[in-house]
Amino acid sequence: MFCFLTIFMLTSVNVYSILNYGPRYPPTKGEVWPKPQHEITELTYYIFDPSTFKVKETNNTCDILTSAIERYSYIVRSLKPQRDQRPISRTERRQRALQAQTLKLGVLQELQVQLTEPCEDYPHLEMDEKYKLSVTAVSVLTSASVWGILRGLETFAQKFYISDDINELRINTSVVEDFPEYAHRGLLLDTGRHYISVPNILLTLDAMAMNKMNVFHWHIVDDQSFPYQSEKFPDLSLYGAYHSSMVYTKYNIVQIVEYARLRDIRVLPEFDVPGHTRSWGNAYPNILTPCYRGNEVEGLGPMNPIRNITYKMIRDLFHEVQARFPDKYLHIGGDEVQMQCWLSNPEIRKYMRKNGLKVEKLYALFMKNTIPLLADGSKIVVWQEVFDEDVPLTNDTLVQVWKDNWVEEMVKVLEAGRRVIFSSSWYLNYQLDEWATFYIADPRCMVRNATGKDSLPAGVIGGEACMWGEIVDDRNIISRVWPRASAVAERLWSAPTSSQHRRYYCETSPQPEVYHRMEEHVCRMNRRGIAAQPASGPGFCLV
Repeated sequence: MFCFLTIFMLTSVNVYSILNYGPRYPPTKGEVWPKPQHEITELTYYIFDPSTFKVKETNNTCDILTSAIERYSYIVRSLKPQRDQRPISRTERRQRALQAQTLKLGVLQELQVQLTEPCEDYPHLEMDEKYKLSVTAVSVLTSASVWGILRGLETFAQKFYISDDINELRINTSVVEDFPEYAHRGLLLDTGRHYISVPNILLTLDAMAMNKMNVFHWHIVDDQSFPYQSEKFPDLSLYGAYHSSMVYTKYNIVQIVEYARLRDIRVLPEFDVPGHTRSWGNAYPNILTPCYRGNEVEGLGPMNPIRNITYKMIRDLFHEVQARFPDKYLHIGGDEVQMQCWLSNPEIRKYMRKNGLKVEKLYALFMKNTIPLLADGSKIVVWQEVFDEDVPLTNDTLVQVWKDNWVEEMVKVLEAGRRVIFSSSWYLNYQLDEWATFYIADPRCMVRNATGKDSLPAGVIGGEACMWGEIVDDRNIISRVWPRASAVAERLWSAPTSSQHRRYYCETSPQPEVYHRMEEHVCRMNRRGIAAQPASGPGFCLV
């Protein structure tokens, strides 16, 4: 008995922990996400009075700028302090009064918006997003590009915060000079596995603009459903959509593209071929390959690569799609093709024997035949398998790396003279991976450390967080994407690229200040109607 008690007492020592009152990571006040490249912020501040504040356009203007000023004016004016009824001590009251006497500089009067060059109509891959913001009584936002102005307006809106006594809306004196580290900062949304409603897509675009992401990669159809409503091939969605109400009409697409344009977001549609196409076969089974088990057909597989009707349909559909989506790039997929189905098909085996082809070369032939079918002047994005199987690709082709051994794959693509979009570390459908895991992945840093070359990493033009749709739908899509995608957004906008000894510096974990800024940003998103899930444990948010 004594022995048992002794063991119990020894093993019971130090098994408790002391918890402190309040949030695990108290949020910052007026800190920007993603973090600007260069920022000087002082303790002095201005008070925001909606009755006197105004925004003035002092140079070029256009519908994009006018819409943005209206939108951000509403956002800032909607930040209303909520008085806290809890009592405060005399000491704290005196400290606040002293702070107001010494740090308050007066009322914020005006924001002058100086767009020095004419507007562009649509965002594009190499667009200029640089801006400079000076916050004083008469604040000034300057950029040569309307896209830079939009990024600066988001920064300006994020710098407002509510005072500790919750009586005032403040903004600190500051100077920001900012630009993105990566040109392509994307979010993939899969609407083929689960249909995502148009309002939730628009809300996703709002969240992307808050996080300065600029590419909405719309994986619009897949094996399970075909929600894109085609005018040339109406039977595709008539028989391939989950339900007649679960389609994206021509009007829906116009609405989404325009909504994105006004927020500096490109819409990159993906129509994956030759795999992930089973839903096409509900209306057009002849373009798919019958898969055999022995002498019996057991189902339909990838597109049939040896039939002319396959390519004619691809050409006609792609031309329609490209007429609806103004971006020069179209993602044509090319991943996860079930080549064993091709090998099981007697007609295809005969064709391969006649032409001396292995199945991998048949796949390469399909992709080689498909690429010229796009509209004139088109550029393509492909999944890495297309590169891996030696399909001839032009230098402006973007290769999206998503599989394991991603560093080796990126180096191969870059050394072949192609540019990379990185996604391997940023699959949001891996539910156990939280934002801090996504935050530390920096593809250029990976390439630099693997090769020792300073010039090669520049070919990584950006990356995408990927939200595949197997386990998300309208009810949880927003909370599963945000704030985890916010970590990717900051990595792509403000990735650290310099240190004392080398150009690329890799972080192994987020710095402590990042956790505090993330708390403020999550609350900020919730205030704007984006139901981002809590980031890092206990806390609260006034919305």
